[in-house]
Amino acid sequence: MRLDKYLKVSRIIKRRTVANEACDSGRVMLNDKVARASAEVKAGDVIEIAFGTKAVKVKVTSVQDAIRKEDAKEMFEALKKEQIYVRYFKTPGLDNSLRISIGTDEEMDTLFR
Repeated sequence: MRLDKYLKVSRIIKRRTVANEACDSGRVMLNDKVARASAEVKAGDVIEIAFGTKAVKVKVTSVQDAIRKEDAKEMFEALKKEQIYVRYFKTPGLDNSLRISIGTDEEMDTLFR
């Protein structure tokens, strides 16, 4: 199955055109390589998608042409969900710097408490 269709059928991305655009812009990786929308997806593949400030990594467990909305989550296994925070950082010797924090939701909650 094509990558853009898989992303839509599995409900990882709601619309196939949006999935296609995400692939075209280089925000989707298939098995650690930037993937085109036409790339073939099979069970066992790992898909990583950058959604703005979030990154999602899933493992494909099944490939089906059609599936009920309630059962779509069975098509993949979530491996990692990260957030990316970019903040202005100013300290002596580091004027006009940015601080970038990357981690899971739990790690970000701990960091910003």
